[in-house]
Amino acid sequence: MVPADFDELPAYAPECREFPYNRLIIPILKAVLRAQGLKIKVTGAENVPATGGGLLAANHTNYFDFIFAQIPAHLRGRRLTRFMAKKEVFEVPVVGGLMRAMHHLPVDRAAGAGSLDAAVAGLRAGNLVGIFPEATLSRSFELKDFKTGAVRIADQAGVPLIPMVTWGGQRVWTKDLKKNLGRSKLPIVIKVGSPVDPSGDPVEATSRLRAAMADLLGQARAEYDAAFGPFGSGLAWRPRSQGGSAPTLEQAAEIDARERAERRARREAKRR
Repeated sequence: MVPADFDELPAYAPECREFPYNRLIIPILKAVLRAQGLKIKVTGAENVPATGGGLLAANHTNYFDFIFAQIPAHLRGRRLTRFMAKKEVFEVPVVGGLMRAMHHLPVDRAAGAGSLDAAVAGLRAGNLVGIFPEATLSRSFELKDFKTGAVRIADQAGVPLIPMVTWGGQRVWTKDLKKNLGRSKLPIVIKVGSPVDPSGDPVEATSRLRAAMADLLGQARAEYDAAFGPFGSGLAWRPRSQGGSAPTLEQAAEIDARERAERRARREAKRR
C-alpha cells in the first residue's frame, strides 16, 4: 500500500534531489493526488531496481498513466522514471521545456531508430525509463497489440524489462469519457511484476511481455472488483469482457484509424 504521506519515504536514489523533476514536479503531482483523494494501492514495487537502469513497460488506459506509472519507482527511494513520449509533446510551449528539463525521451515515429538509441543510452547511464508498448491509449481498456520496441531496447541496453499495469485510472481522465478531476476518492490499483526476458526473437519476447502484463492486468481487475465492487453492467469505464460498454478492441481500432485520418487531413489542409 502506498504510504499515507509520500514525503516520509527514504531518499537514497542518486536522482532524489534533481531539479525540477524531483524537487518541483513530483511535489506538485503529490499535491494533485492528495487533492483528488485517490486511493492508490501498489504491489510489487520491490521489482523496480533500487539502483541502475531498468525499463518499465506499462499499459495505457488514461492520461494520468504518466503519474501512476511513476509511483513504484518513487517508492524505491524516490527514483525517477524518464518516459518515452511522442515528439509533438516536446514542441508544446512550456510543456516541452519541462519535458526536456526532466530528461524525458522524445519518440519520432517516423524515425524510430533514433528514439530507441536515446532510450538505450539513458538506460545504460543508470536511469529508469518508462514505455507504453501499445504506443497509444487503449479506448477498449484491453491490451492492444504491442510494438517490439520495449524488448529491443531492454535487450540492447542489458537492463531488466519490468512489466507493470495500472487499473482504475480511466475513471479519472481518458478519451471520450467525462473528466473526473475533482475530489473523487477513486481507487487505483498498480501492480509491478517480475522482470521478463527480452532476449531472443523480438516478436517472441514481446509475446512474453504481453502475456506477463495480461496476467498482471487480470490480477489487478480481480483485486479491484473484490475490494471496491460490485459494479453495475454497462459502465463506460469497464471493458466489454467485464460487462462494460467500452468499445471492443476492433471498434476502438476503427475509431483510432478515423482520428488518424482526420489529423492527416487537417495537416494537409494547413500545409495547403
